[in-house]
Amino acid sequence: MAFDSLSQRLQDTFSKLRKKGKIDEETLNLSIREIRLALLDADVNIKVVKQFIASVKERALGQEVMKSLTPGQMVVKIVNEELTTILGGENAPLQEAKKGPTVIMMTGLQGAGKTTTTAKLAKHLQNKKKTILLAACDIYRPAAINQLQILGEELNVPVFSLPSGTPALDIAKNAVQQAYEEKLDYVIIDTAGRLHVDEDLMNELKDISNEVHPTETLLVVDAMTGQDAANVANHFHSLLSLTGVILTKLDGDTRGGAALSIKSLTGAPIKFIGTGEKTNELEPFFPDRMASRILGMGDVLSLIEKAQSTIDQEKAKEIEEQLKEGQFTFDMFLESMQQMKKMGPLEDLLKMVPGANKLGPMKNVQIDEKQMAHTEAIILSMTKKERLDPSILNNSRKIRIANGSGTSIGEVNRLIKQFYEMQKMMNNMPALMGKMNKKMKKKKKKKKR
Repeated sequence: MAFDSLSQRLQDTFSKLRKKGKIDEETLNLSIREIRLALLDADVNIKVVKQFIASVKERALGQEVMKSLTPGQMVVKIVNEELTTILGGENAPLQEAKKGPTVIMMTGLQGAGKTTTTAKLAKHLQNKKKTILLAACDIYRPAAINQLQILGEELNVPVFSLPSGTPALDIAKNAVQQAYEEKLDYVIIDTAGRLHVDEDLMNELKDISNEVHPTETLLVVDAMTGQDAANVANHFHSLLSLTGVILTKLDGDTRGGAALSIKSLTGAPIKFIGTGEKTNELEPFFPDRMASRILGMGDVLSLIEKAQSTIDQEKAKEIEEQLKEGQFTFDMFLESMQQMKKMGPLEDLLKMVPGANKLGPMKNVQIDEKQMAHTEAIILSMTKKERLDPSILNNSRKIRIANGSGTSIGEVNRLIKQFYEMQKMMNNMPALMGKMNKKMKKKKKKKKR
Protein backbone atom coordinates (compact mmCIF):
# COMPACT_ATOMS: atom_id res chain seq x y z
CA MET A 1 0.00 0.00 0.00
CA ALA A 2 1.13 3.56 -0.72
CA PHE A 3 3.13 5.35 2.00
CA ASP A 4 3.83 2.16 4.00
CA SER A 5 7.60 2.68 3.94
CA LEU A 6 7.37 6.45 4.50
CA SER A 7 4.83 5.96 7.28
CA GLN A 8 7.03 3.42 9.09
CA ARG A 9 10.15 5.62 8.89
CA LEU A 10 8.33 8.72 10.15
CA GLN A 11 6.75 6.78 13.01
CA ASP A 12 10.15 5.37 14.02
CA THR A 13 11.59 8.92 14.05
CA PHE A 14 8.74 10.26 16.17
CA SER A 15 8.98 7.30 18.55
CA LYS A 16 12.56 8.36 19.40
CA LEU A 17 11.45 11.99 19.86
CA ARG A 18 8.60 11.07 22.23
CA LYS A 19 11.03 9.35 24.57
CA LYS A 20 12.92 12.59 25.12
CA GLY A 21 11.64 14.97 27.80
CA LYS A 22 13.33 17.91 26.14
CA ILE A 23 14.39 18.55 22.53
CA ASP A 24 17.48 20.60 21.76
CA GLU A 25 18.45 21.96 18.35
CA GLU A 26 20.87 19.10 17.66
CA THR A 27 18.22 16.43 18.34
CA LEU A 28 15.69 18.30 16.23
CA ASN A 29 18.15 18.61 13.33
CA LEU A 30 18.83 14.86 13.43
CA SER A 31 15.08 14.16 13.36
CA ILE A 32 14.50 16.59 10.50
CA ARG A 33 17.34 14.94 8.58
CA GLU A 34 15.59 11.55 9.01
CA ILE A 35 12.29 13.08 7.81
CA ARG A 36 14.03 14.60 4.75
CA LEU A 37 15.64 11.27 3.80
CA ALA A 38 12.32 9.45 4.27
CA LEU A 39 10.55 11.89 1.93
CA LEU A 40 13.28 11.66 -0.73
CA ASP A 41 13.18 7.85 -0.56
CA ALA A 42 9.40 8.07 -1.07
CA ASP A 43 10.16 9.83 -4.39
CA VAL A 44 8.84 13.22 -3.30
CA ASN A 45 10.05 16.07 -5.53
CA ILE A 46 13.20 17.69 -4.09
CA LYS A 47 11.73 21.23 -4.30
CA VAL A 48 8.71 20.08 -2.28
CA VAL A 49 10.99 18.37 0.28
CA LYS A 50 13.09 21.53 0.74
CA GLN A 51 9.99 23.69 1.19
CA PHE A 52 8.46 21.19 3.65
CA ILE A 53 11.62 20.80 5.74
CA ALA A 54 12.17 24.58 5.91
CA SER A 55 8.60 25.12 7.20
CA VAL A 56 8.85 22.33 9.80
CA LYS A 57 12.24 23.52 11.08
CA GLU A 58 11.15 27.16 11.34
CA ARG A 59 8.03 26.28 13.28
CA ALA A 60 9.70 23.66 15.50
CA LEU A 61 12.50 25.99 16.57
CA GLY A 62 10.43 29.16 16.78
CA GLN A 63 7.20 27.97 18.40
CA GLU A 64 6.69 27.61 22.14
CA VAL A 65 5.79 24.11 23.27
CA MET A 66 2.15 23.95 24.38
CA LYS A 67 1.71 23.05 28.03
CA SER A 68 -0.53 20.11 27.28
CA LEU A 69 1.90 18.51 24.86
CA THR A 70 5.36 17.03 25.17
CA PRO A 71 8.03 18.45 22.81
CA GLY A 72 7.87 15.23 20.74
CA GLN A 73 4.11 15.54 20.34
CA MET A 74 4.51 19.16 19.25
CA VAL A 75 6.88 18.13 16.44
CA VAL A 76 4.39 15.44 15.33
CA LYS A 77 1.64 18.09 15.34
CA ILE A 78 3.76 20.45 13.21
CA VAL A 79 4.69 17.69 10.73
CA ASN A 80 1.02 16.65 10.52
CA GLU A 81 -0.08 20.21 9.73
CA GLU A 82 2.68 20.74 7.16
CA LEU A 83 1.94 17.38 5.49
CA THR A 84 -1.71 18.41 5.24
CA THR A 85 -0.65 21.69 3.61
CA ILE A 86 1.52 20.11 0.90
CA LEU A 87 -1.18 17.54 0.20
CA GLY A 88 -3.59 20.37 -0.58
CA GLY A 89 -4.86 21.70 2.73
CA GLU A 90 -8.51 20.72 2.39
CA ASN A 91 -10.79 18.49 0.35
CA ALA A 92 -11.56 19.84 -3.14
CA PRO A 93 -15.04 18.57 -4.13
CA LEU A 94 -16.29 18.37 -7.71
CA GLN A 95 -17.74 21.65 -8.97
CA GLU A 96 -21.21 21.66 -10.54
CA ALA A 97 -22.34 23.66 -13.55
CA LYS A 98 -24.74 26.52 -12.75
CA LYS A 99 -26.90 25.61 -15.72
CA GLY A 100 -27.32 22.36 -17.66
CA PRO A 101 -25.28 19.20 -17.15
CA THR A 102 -21.90 19.32 -15.44
CA VAL A 103 -19.29 18.29 -18.02
CA ILE A 104 -16.24 16.43 -16.74
CA MET A 105 -13.37 15.82 -19.17
CA MET A 106 -11.07 12.95 -18.22
CA THR A 107 -7.49 13.25 -19.51
CA GLY A 108 -4.26 11.33 -19.07
CA LEU A 109 -1.64 9.11 -20.63
CA GLN A 110 -2.36 5.61 -21.87
CA GLY A 111 -2.10 2.97 -19.15
CA ALA A 112 -3.00 5.24 -16.23
CA GLY A 113 -6.44 3.63 -15.88
CA LYS A 114 -8.45 6.49 -17.37
CA THR A 115 -11.38 4.46 -18.78
CA THR A 116 -11.75 2.41 -15.58
CA THR A 117 -11.53 5.60 -13.51
CA THR A 118 -14.26 7.16 -15.69
CA ALA A 119 -16.54 4.29 -14.67
CA LYS A 120 -15.48 4.61 -11.02
CA LEU A 121 -16.36 8.31 -11.06
CA ALA A 122 -19.74 7.46 -12.59
CA LYS A 123 -20.32 4.97 -9.75
CA HIS A 124 -19.38 7.63 -7.17
CA LEU A 125 -21.90 10.07 -8.68
CA GLN A 126 -24.50 7.33 -9.04
CA ASN A 127 -24.26 6.74 -5.28
CA LYS A 128 -25.20 10.41 -4.88
CA LYS A 129 -28.37 9.78 -6.95
CA LYS A 130 -27.03 11.70 -9.97
CA THR A 131 -27.92 10.89 -13.59
CA ILE A 132 -24.90 10.40 -15.85
CA LEU A 133 -23.95 9.94 -19.49
CA LEU A 134 -20.54 8.54 -20.45
CA ALA A 135 -19.03 9.76 -23.72
CA ALA A 136 -16.67 7.33 -25.50
CA CYS A 137 -14.13 9.70 -27.08
CA ASP A 138 -11.09 7.42 -27.01
CA ILE A 139 -11.24 6.55 -30.70
CA TYR A 140 -7.62 5.39 -31.07
CA ARG A 141 -7.03 2.66 -28.49
CA PRO A 142 -8.36 -0.71 -29.68
CA ALA A 143 -11.42 -1.85 -27.69
CA ALA A 144 -11.50 1.35 -25.57
CA ILE A 145 -15.10 2.12 -26.58
CA ASN A 146 -16.12 -1.49 -25.99
CA GLN A 147 -14.47 -1.43 -22.55
CA LEU A 148 -16.43 1.69 -21.57
CA GLN A 149 -19.67 0.14 -22.86
CA ILE A 150 -19.12 -3.01 -20.77
CA LEU A 151 -18.44 -0.90 -17.67
CA GLY A 152 -21.51 1.23 -18.44
CA GLU A 153 -23.69 -1.89 -18.65
CA GLU A 154 -22.37 -3.10 -15.28
CA LEU A 155 -23.35 0.22 -13.68
CA ASN A 156 -26.52 0.66 -15.73
CA VAL A 157 -25.14 4.00 -17.00
CA PRO A 158 -25.68 4.90 -20.71
CA VAL A 159 -22.62 5.29 -22.96
CA PHE A 160 -22.73 7.68 -25.93
CA SER A 161 -20.73 6.67 -29.02
CA LEU A 162 -20.87 7.28 -32.78
CA PRO A 163 -19.81 5.11 -35.76
CA SER A 164 -16.14 4.30 -36.31
CA GLY A 165 -14.26 7.16 -37.95
CA THR A 166 -16.24 9.93 -36.23
CA PRO A 167 -13.88 12.57 -34.74
CA ALA A 168 -13.66 12.67 -30.94
CA LEU A 169 -14.73 16.33 -31.00
CA ASP A 170 -18.07 15.45 -32.66
CA ILE A 171 -18.71 12.62 -30.18
CA ALA A 172 -18.10 14.93 -27.21
CA LYS A 173 -20.26 17.72 -28.67
CA ASN A 174 -23.19 15.39 -29.43
CA ALA A 175 -22.95 13.68 -26.05
CA VAL A 176 -23.25 17.02 -24.24
CA GLN A 177 -26.19 17.99 -26.48
CA GLN A 178 -27.98 14.72 -25.63
CA ALA A 179 -27.38 15.29 -21.92
CA TYR A 180 -28.94 18.78 -22.24
CA GLU A 181 -31.99 17.36 -24.01
CA GLU A 182 -32.45 14.55 -21.46
CA LYS A 183 -31.78 16.91 -18.53
CA LEU A 184 -29.03 14.69 -17.11
CA ASP A 185 -26.83 15.85 -14.23
CA TYR A 186 -23.41 14.85 -15.58
CA VAL A 187 -21.52 14.04 -18.79
CA ILE A 188 -18.16 12.32 -18.29
CA ILE A 189 -15.96 12.42 -21.39
CA ASP A 190 -13.39 9.62 -21.67
CA THR A 191 -10.69 11.06 -23.97
CA ALA A 192 -7.79 9.32 -25.69
CA GLY A 193 -4.37 8.96 -24.14
CA ARG A 194 -0.90 8.42 -25.55
CA LEU A 195 2.20 6.65 -24.32
CA HIS A 196 3.74 10.10 -23.85
CA VAL A 197 2.65 13.75 -24.03
CA ASP A 198 2.60 14.87 -27.68
CA GLU A 199 1.33 17.82 -29.68
CA ASP A 200 -1.50 15.92 -31.43
CA LEU A 201 -2.89 14.69 -28.11
CA MET A 202 -2.84 18.14 -26.53
CA ASN A 203 -4.39 19.83 -29.58
CA GLU A 204 -7.26 17.33 -29.62
CA LEU A 205 -7.90 17.84 -25.91
CA LYS A 206 -7.79 21.63 -26.29
CA ASP A 207 -10.29 21.45 -29.19
CA ILE A 208 -12.71 19.34 -27.12
CA SER A 209 -12.30 21.66 -24.12
CA ASN A 210 -12.95 24.78 -26.23
CA GLU A 211 -16.08 23.19 -27.70
CA VAL A 212 -17.81 21.68 -24.62
CA HIS A 213 -16.41 24.03 -21.89
CA PRO A 214 -16.01 21.40 -19.15
CA THR A 215 -16.68 22.41 -15.56
CA GLU A 216 -14.00 19.95 -14.47
CA THR A 217 -10.88 18.90 -16.39
CA LEU A 218 -9.41 16.00 -14.47
CA LEU A 219 -6.06 14.33 -15.06
CA VAL A 220 -5.82 10.62 -14.28
CA VAL A 221 -2.29 9.78 -13.13
CA ASP A 222 -0.68 6.46 -12.21
CA ALA A 223 0.75 6.96 -8.70
CA MET A 224 3.28 4.18 -9.28
CA THR A 225 5.18 6.34 -11.78
CA GLY A 226 6.49 8.44 -8.88
CA GLN A 227 7.95 11.83 -9.81
CA ASP A 228 7.00 11.25 -13.45
CA ALA A 229 3.37 11.55 -12.33
CA ALA A 230 4.05 15.07 -11.04
CA ASN A 231 5.89 15.97 -14.27
CA VAL A 232 2.99 14.73 -16.43
CA ALA A 233 0.53 16.68 -14.25
CA ASN A 234 2.65 19.80 -14.63
CA HIS A 235 2.68 19.47 -18.44
CA PHE A 236 -1.07 18.89 -18.76
CA HIS A 237 -1.82 21.71 -16.33
CA SER A 238 0.27 24.24 -18.28
CA LEU A 239 -1.72 23.53 -21.47
CA LEU A 240 -5.22 22.64 -20.22
CA SER A 241 -5.64 24.40 -16.85
CA LEU A 242 -6.56 21.28 -14.90
CA THR A 243 -9.15 21.62 -12.16
CA GLY A 244 -8.02 18.46 -10.41
CA VAL A 245 -6.12 15.18 -10.39
CA ILE A 246 -7.17 11.58 -9.76
CA LEU A 247 -4.36 9.34 -8.53
CA THR A 248 -4.81 5.69 -9.49
CA LYS A 249 -3.09 2.52 -8.24
CA LEU A 250 -2.52 3.98 -4.80
CA ASP A 251 -3.14 0.44 -3.52
CA GLY A 252 0.00 -0.79 -5.30
CA ASP A 253 3.53 -1.09 -3.98
CA THR A 254 4.23 2.60 -4.46
CA ARG A 255 6.24 5.06 -2.43
CA GLY A 256 3.55 7.75 -2.60
CA GLY A 257 5.79 10.62 -3.75
CA ALA A 258 3.33 11.68 -6.46
CA ALA A 259 0.60 12.47 -3.93
CA LEU A 260 3.01 14.58 -1.90
CA SER A 261 4.33 16.51 -4.92
CA ILE A 262 1.44 17.19 -7.33
CA LYS A 263 -0.45 19.97 -5.51
CA SER A 264 2.70 21.93 -4.66
CA LEU A 265 4.10 21.67 -8.19
CA THR A 266 0.94 22.25 -10.24
CA GLY A 267 -1.58 23.98 -7.98
CA ALA A 268 -4.16 21.41 -9.16
CA PRO A 269 -5.71 19.61 -6.17
CA ILE A 270 -5.98 15.83 -5.88
CA LYS A 271 -9.74 15.22 -5.91
CA PHE A 272 -9.89 11.41 -5.80
CA ILE A 273 -7.66 8.41 -5.23
CA GLY A 274 -8.09 4.94 -6.72
CA THR A 275 -7.59 2.21 -4.13
CA GLY A 276 -8.34 -0.90 -6.19
CA GLU A 277 -9.69 -2.27 -9.46
CA LYS A 278 -13.41 -2.46 -8.59
CA THR A 279 -15.78 0.35 -9.60
CA ASN A 280 -16.50 1.22 -5.95
CA GLU A 281 -12.80 1.63 -5.11
CA LEU A 282 -12.52 5.37 -5.66
CA GLU A 283 -12.32 7.68 -2.65
CA PRO A 284 -12.58 11.47 -2.35
CA PHE A 285 -9.17 12.79 -1.27
CA PHE A 286 -8.90 14.48 2.11
CA PRO A 287 -5.38 15.89 2.76
CA ASP A 288 -5.80 15.98 6.55
CA ARG A 289 -7.01 12.38 6.67
CA MET A 290 -4.17 11.19 4.43
CA ALA A 291 -1.62 13.01 6.61
CA SER A 292 -3.06 11.26 9.67
CA ARG A 293 -2.80 7.88 7.94
CA ILE A 294 0.83 8.52 6.95
CA LEU A 295 1.69 9.39 10.56
CA GLY A 296 -0.09 6.30 11.90
CA MET A 297 -2.81 8.36 13.59
CA GLY A 298 -5.71 6.58 11.89
CA ASP A 299 -8.60 7.87 9.81
CA VAL A 300 -11.89 7.21 11.55
CA LEU A 301 -14.00 9.47 9.31
CA SER A 302 -13.00 7.62 6.13
CA LEU A 303 -13.62 4.30 7.87
CA ILE A 304 -17.15 5.37 8.84
CA GLU A 305 -17.89 6.69 5.34
CA LYS A 306 -16.58 3.49 3.77
CA ALA A 307 -18.82 1.45 6.07
CA GLN A 308 -21.88 3.58 5.28
CA SER A 309 -21.34 3.30 1.52
CA THR A 310 -20.60 -0.43 1.33
CA ILE A 311 -22.41 -2.17 4.17
CA ASP A 312 -26.02 -3.21 3.64
CA GLN A 313 -27.73 -0.93 6.16
CA GLU A 314 -30.84 -3.13 6.51
CA LYS A 315 -28.76 -6.20 7.35
CA ALA A 316 -26.67 -4.11 9.74
CA LYS A 317 -29.90 -3.06 11.52
CA GLU A 318 -31.03 -6.69 11.77
CA ILE A 319 -27.69 -7.65 13.36
CA GLU A 320 -28.00 -4.69 15.76
CA GLU A 321 -31.50 -5.77 16.85
CA GLN A 322 -30.36 -9.36 17.40
CA LEU A 323 -27.40 -8.15 19.47
CA LYS A 324 -29.77 -6.13 21.67
CA GLU A 325 -31.56 -9.39 22.40
CA GLY A 326 -28.27 -11.08 23.27
CA GLN A 327 -28.27 -13.31 20.19
CA PHE A 328 -25.01 -13.80 18.33
CA THR A 329 -25.01 -16.80 16.02
CA PHE A 330 -22.72 -18.30 13.38
CA ASP A 331 -25.05 -16.82 10.74
CA MET A 332 -24.37 -13.35 12.16
CA PHE A 333 -20.66 -14.14 12.36
CA LEU A 334 -20.66 -15.05 8.64
CA GLU A 335 -22.80 -12.04 7.65
CA SER A 336 -20.55 -9.62 9.57
CA MET A 337 -17.44 -11.06 7.92
CA GLN A 338 -18.96 -10.84 4.43
CA GLN A 339 -20.03 -7.23 5.03
CA MET A 340 -16.51 -6.34 6.22
CA LYS A 341 -14.97 -7.92 3.12
CA LYS A 342 -16.97 -5.51 0.94
CA MET A 343 -15.06 -2.64 2.52
CA GLY A 344 -11.73 -3.85 1.13
CA PRO A 345 -8.60 -5.56 2.51
CA LEU A 346 -8.87 -5.80 6.29
CA GLU A 347 -5.24 -4.80 6.85
CA ASP A 348 -6.01 -1.48 5.07
CA LEU A 349 -9.09 -0.92 7.25
CA LEU A 350 -7.02 -1.62 10.35
CA LYS A 351 -4.65 1.23 9.40
CA MET A 352 -7.60 3.63 9.68
CA VAL A 353 -8.06 2.74 13.36
CA PRO A 354 -6.18 5.22 15.61
CA GLY A 355 -3.49 3.52 17.68
CA ALA A 356 -3.72 0.19 15.85
CA ASN A 357 -0.08 0.56 14.78
CA LYS A 358 0.99 0.57 18.44
CA LEU A 359 -0.64 -2.74 19.28
CA GLY A 360 2.16 -5.31 19.15
CA PRO A 361 0.41 -8.27 17.47
CA MET A 362 -1.67 -5.95 15.28
CA LYS A 363 1.32 -4.04 13.93
CA ASN A 364 2.07 -4.83 10.27
CA VAL A 365 -0.73 -7.39 10.35
CA GLN A 366 -1.38 -9.38 7.21
CA ILE A 367 -4.89 -10.81 6.96
CA ASP A 368 -4.86 -14.30 5.45
CA GLU A 369 -7.60 -14.24 2.80
CA LYS A 370 -7.33 -18.06 2.47
CA GLN A 371 -8.07 -18.42 6.17
CA MET A 372 -11.18 -16.26 5.73
CA ALA A 373 -12.29 -18.52 2.88
CA HIS A 374 -11.78 -21.55 5.17
CA THR A 375 -13.88 -19.86 7.87
CA GLU A 376 -16.71 -19.26 5.38
CA ALA A 377 -16.51 -22.87 4.16
CA ILE A 378 -16.68 -24.25 7.73
CA ILE A 379 -19.75 -22.16 8.63
CA LEU A 380 -21.51 -23.00 5.36
CA SER A 381 -20.87 -26.72 6.01
CA MET A 382 -22.90 -26.50 9.23
CA THR A 383 -26.62 -27.20 9.32
CA LYS A 384 -28.99 -24.35 10.15
CA LYS A 385 -29.53 -25.86 13.61
CA GLU A 386 -25.76 -26.05 14.25
CA ARG A 387 -25.27 -22.42 13.23
CA LEU A 388 -28.00 -21.33 15.65
CA ASP A 389 -26.86 -23.57 18.52
CA PRO A 390 -23.13 -24.46 18.41
CA SER A 391 -23.43 -26.33 21.72
CA ILE A 392 -24.69 -29.39 19.79
CA LEU A 393 -21.42 -29.64 17.84
CA ASN A 394 -20.08 -32.97 19.07
CA ASN A 395 -17.08 -34.81 17.61
CA SER A 396 -18.97 -36.64 14.85
CA ARG A 397 -20.58 -33.38 13.67
CA LYS A 398 -17.17 -31.66 13.65
CA ILE A 399 -15.71 -34.48 11.51
CA ARG A 400 -18.60 -34.06 9.03
CA ILE A 401 -18.09 -30.27 8.91
CA ALA A 402 -14.32 -30.63 8.41
CA ASN A 403 -14.85 -33.10 5.56
CA GLY A 404 -17.53 -30.92 3.98
CA SER A 405 -15.40 -27.76 4.11
CA GLY A 406 -12.11 -29.36 3.08
CA THR A 407 -10.49 -28.34 6.40
CA SER A 408 -9.26 -30.16 9.53
CA ILE A 409 -10.95 -30.80 12.88
CA GLY A 410 -8.27 -28.53 14.41
CA GLU A 411 -9.45 -25.62 12.23
CA VAL A 412 -13.08 -26.33 13.11
CA ASN A 413 -12.26 -26.34 16.84
CA ARG A 414 -10.28 -23.09 16.53
CA LEU A 415 -13.19 -21.38 14.79
CA ILE A 416 -15.66 -22.57 17.44
CA LYS A 417 -13.37 -21.20 20.16
CA GLN A 418 -13.07 -17.85 18.32
CA PHE A 419 -16.84 -17.76 17.91
CA TYR A 420 -17.48 -18.21 21.65
CA GLU A 421 -14.99 -15.43 22.46
CA MET A 422 -16.68 -13.10 19.96
CA GLN A 423 -20.15 -14.14 21.19
CA LYS A 424 -19.21 -13.17 24.73
CA MET A 425 -17.91 -9.78 23.54
CA MET A 426 -20.91 -9.11 21.27
CA ASN A 427 -23.45 -10.06 23.91
CA ASN A 428 -21.84 -7.48 26.24
CA MET A 429 -22.06 -4.76 23.59
CA PRO A 430 -25.63 -3.54 24.38
CA ALA A 431 -24.68 -2.96 28.04
CA LEU A 432 -21.47 -1.15 27.08
CA MET A 433 -23.28 1.01 24.53
CA GLY A 434 -25.93 1.85 27.15
CA LYS A 435 -23.25 3.03 29.60
CA MET A 436 -21.57 5.12 26.89
CA ASN A 437 -24.89 6.75 25.94
CA LYS A 438 -25.56 7.63 29.59
CA LYS A 439 -22.13 9.24 29.90
CA MET A 440 -22.69 11.23 26.72
CA LYS A 441 -26.06 12.48 27.98
CA LYS A 442 -24.51 13.57 31.28
CA LYS A 443 -21.78 15.49 29.45
CA LYS A 444 -24.37 17.26 27.29
CA LYS A 445 -26.39 18.27 30.39
CA LYS A 446 -23.24 19.69 32.05
CA LYS A 447 -22.42 21.71 28.92
CA LYS A 448 -25.95 23.19 28.86
CA ARG A 449 -25.56 24.34 32.46
